[in-house]
Amino acid sequence: MAKKQVFGEDAKSLKGSHKRMAKVIIATKNESGKFSYKETMVDQESAADFIQKNKS
Repeated sequence: MAKKQVFGEDAKSLKGSHKRMAKVIIATKNESGKFSYKETMVDQESAADFIQKNKS
């Protein structure tokens, strides 16, 4: 079965309410000298701030 598609003002309001997310991967060096990675999903507008706060 196909999804029902919404047109007009209803579609614009639904599309505007979705947040755009960004996957951010932060690399850190652990005690043994190897790198470990941490992935997080953050809001696209706050991705640059998140990276600046978590830089080593």
